[in-house]
Amino acid sequence: MNTPISIRKLLYILLLGTMSASCSREEYVVYDVHPVAVEGVNYGKNKKKSIEQYISILYANLFQRALSANQLVEIRDLIESIGDQQVAFEIVLSNFMNRADVEIPSNTEMRADVDGFIIDTYRRFLIRLPTEAEKTWFRNYIQTHPFLTPQIIYMSFALSNEYQYY
Repeated sequence: MNTPISIRKLLYILLLGTMSASCSREEYVVYDVHPVAVEGVNYGKNKKKSIEQYISILYANLFQRALSANQLVEIRDLIESIGDQQVAFEIVLSNFMNRADVEIPSNTEMRADVDGFIIDTYRRFLIRLPTEAEKTWFRNYIQTHPFLTPQIIYMSFALSNEYQYY
């Protein structure tokens, strides 16, 4: 009869030992990692451009010169007269792109130096450098779409959400 009690006592001692070992305090390792400030892609652009700002900047980006005050007033009045401003911006942009004096690289120039074209386009329209992910995506997209032209890319940048803000 003593034997089952001693086995029972032994099991209790083992159980208590296991429980006390599992409740021991763990040591946490601390690594010296220096915090790095990471900003979003739009770098704090949170103020929407006015119609005048959008038109003036767009004209300067496409023609590399300033728009006259009279033309600015005419275009602003045109945009304000159309109910949907996005449609109005698309119409104005389309008219700008159809002009002979617009300064856009040729398709051959774009495909000869795709990385240079991407960097120049980001600087020209978004006033920043592209991230590596953006550069890689655009490079792959341009290389896999032979009918994609610089005009289409410029239009997409000019109509992008980030371009609407400063």
